[in-house]
Parts: sequence; C-alpha cells; structure tokens
Amino acid sequence: MNIKITARHFKAHESLSDYAKGAIEELAHYYDGIIKAEVIFSYEKPHDSVKIAEISLTVYGQVLTGIGKSEAFEKSIDLAITKLKSRLKKYKEKLHDKDRKSVRKIKEIE
Repeated sequence: MNIKITARHFKAHESLSDYAKGAIEELAHYYDGIIKAEVIFSYEKPHDSVKIAEISLTVYGQVLTGIGKSEAFEKSIDLAITKLKSRLKKYKEKLHDKDRKSVRKIKEIE
C-alpha cells in the first residue's frame, strides 16, 4: 500500500507521520484491498487550535474518506480512522453481497 502524507502550511514532525502510517496500516486488518492512502494535515481557520486530519483510501473502484477534527493531530487521526473502519466494513459487506448474488444467479442458470 502506498501512503502519501501532506501537511498544509507547516512541516509535519516525523513522529506524526509515523503515527499516521501505523494507524493506516492497521486498516489492512479490516480490508486488504487498499491500494493507496493519502493523509492531509491542516489547521482550521481562523483558529489554529483546531487540527484536521483527512484520510482518503483508494480501494477497488472507490475512494473512502474520513475526516477528524480535534485539538491534537493524533486524536484527529484516531477519529478519522474510526470513521474509515466502519466505511471499510460496509464496503466489504457490499462486495460480499454482490458475490453472493452472482453465485445465486449462476446456480439458477444451471
């Protein structure tokens, strides 16, 4: 999986990048078909106290996005990862449902 990290209007510390990479790699436990991930760190204007972490996952045929806002980047990453976990589970269920329906159609034809 390819992971790209971008920090808008500041330079992200190496420990923050490592934390984000570790959190994204944990998502592979939920779905192993993640092609690439993009993380964007930014501050909410006009107050720089709100930190935003936006994570976009590219999976087969779709892009799943999770956004977390809080007073610390690590907490924002955790919020975005929590949203993405549920979205990955839903996506995986839809894929399995499609597979089940196609198997039923094949059996009906036979």
